[in-house]
Amino acid sequence: MYKRIAASRIRRVFDAIGRQDYDAATDGVADDVHHLFPGTNALGGERHSRDALMRWFERLGRLFPQLAFEVQRVSVKGPPWDMWIAVQWTDEGRAADGTPYHNRGAHWIRIRRGRAVFIQAYLDTDLVTPSCQRMAGLGIVEAASPQITD
Repeated sequence: MYKRIAASRIRRVFDAIGRQDYDAATDGVADDVHHLFPGTNALGGERHSRDALMRWFERLGRLFPQLAFEVQRVSVKGPPWDMWIAVQWTDEGRAADGTPYHNRGAHWIRIRRGRAVFIQAYLDTDLVTPSCQRMAGLGIVEAASPQITD
């Protein structure tokens, strides 16, 4: 039963991200969450706090203001107090310059005592990095900003 609840909650989190409701998306995140996003671009890097993750989500929303996720699969393993969740998804939307964007990937998430303590994204950075480079070339300064780290 708890695995079904966790899977449903994860689907709601990805829906919240698509609506840019980052408060709802980070509601179940630990203050010292470890977040990794691949790539050598403005979204890449590693964060170690809920505050940095929130700033990262805000940047994501500015660089990709239209972004909808479709969750294909969710797998939950482990006891309720220490779960690992794998999420397979696709996304579709538009970058800040209006160019269509589409990617697919997965997240690996650890939930301890009801809070996300580890989040790692796996996706095609060969789609993210050129999008950021293109936007930076068009004058969207944040697309070339240093990674958000703490």
